[in-house]
Amino acid sequence: MTSTGPLRDPANRVSPKAVRLWLLESLVAMVFFVGGSLLVSRWISWIEWSWIPGWLAADPWLLPVGVAVVTVPFLVAEPFVRYAVHRWELSGDVVYARSGFLTREWVFVPVSRIQTVDKGQGWFERMLGLATLEIRTASHAGSSTIKGLDFQVAAGLAERLAHRAEELRDDAT
Repeated sequence: MTSTGPLRDPANRVSPKAVRLWLLESLVAMVFFVGGSLLVSRWISWIEWSWIPGWLAADPWLLPVGVAVVTVPFLVAEPFVRYAVHRWELSGDVVYARSGFLTREWVFVPVSRIQTVDKGQGWFERMLGLATLEIRTASHAGSSTIKGLDFQVAAGLAERLAHRAEELRDDAT
């Protein structure tokens, strides 16, 4: 077996507005983490637990500060790393998508195997004019999700994929 080298990048980037989407999502997560750790630190200061380290029992405010210090780098870095990584391409009869932040995932979905193509929008996506495209096959492993697409791009791609999948099914019968 011969090796052809590393996989090439898919041709299309997601929308630049996806950086704002991922920043908002990270910010909301950080608020919950820091808020939760603040509640836990208040709880620590009210109740004496023998299993809590002495330094934390003496200064419970260190918990939310520590959580903030750990999460802020992820809050800042994640949207830009995800934007650099997330790409997609409709090439011939295959959808090729790459995604990830800490880990990378390359997915090739044969158009002939597509059963459904859905586009969806969360609250932040709607605010930013973005959408998520979900391409489903009978096998979970063969399915793909492309986040951060402009709504019009997602709608057009969903329509093209649905029509092409129907054409391929008609040719197979």
